[in-house]
Amino acid sequence: MLYNKPLNSGLKGMNPASGHFYAVGIGPGAPDLLTLRAARLVEGCDVILAPQARNTTRSLALEAVRPFIQHQEVMLQNYPMERNDQKTRQRWEQLADSVAQRCENGQSVVQVTLGDPLIFATSAYLLQSLAQRMPGAHIHVVPGISAFQTAASRFAEVLTLQEDRLTLMSATNLDAVAQALDQCETLVLYKAGTCIEALVELLRQRNLLSRACLVSCGEQGDHELLVEDLSQWDMTPLSYMTTLIVKIGRRTWQEDVSV
Repeated sequence: MLYNKPLNSGLKGMNPASGHFYAVGIGPGAPDLLTLRAARLVEGCDVILAPQARNTTRSLALEAVRPFIQHQEVMLQNYPMERNDQKTRQRWEQLADSVAQRCENGQSVVQVTLGDPLIFATSAYLLQSLAQRMPGAHIHVVPGISAFQTAASRFAEVLTLQEDRLTLMSATNLDAVAQALDQCETLVLYKAGTCIEALVELLRQRNLLSRACLVSCGEQGDHELLVEDLSQWDMTPLSYMTTLIVKIGRRTWQEDVSV
């Protein structure tokens, strides 16, 4: 099993171990928002695996860790940007073969990913594939600051208090988004840039536009866009990497009726 292993096995001293794989979250893309553990692993590994979308020459994750790159081999991983589960998994199965072979040869491999490796990240595909190819004790996950934390921090936005329910989901299914608005006090939507017009219309119908804010390309310099109040925003095209937060209401402490 992937996670049936001693706590911090392979992470002692935060130095990468020979033959081990590390899925490392590096946060929103600012080098100073990497954790100390993430920085040490990137600095000390043999191979850095970085994502690169097809038809682009840029890797945001690689740019974020450049201050920590010295002698390491860098592998750019292209992945399909389409909603085809079979093609996606086939690509990651091929990559898993390559990673497992390198680890078997005694190399340490770090895959860097924006945000957190377990939250809407491509790392999840590779972790699932490697679980069939490597000992579980040689596979590790290092958490990173996720997009929803970055977005909330830009406005000092409190996400939960007392009994508030926080829902985190993709924005791509509008019917599911509409249902979620009735089931929580704070709704966080990833990938909002791809369907922002429909989302704005839905929030307008629910009288929630003034309670919604968004961050596009958070912590990415001149590319960053902050919208604190969607009711005051003149809509513009957005990046795929857009997070939208809707503060629906508050849920106060409830009496424990089970006593």
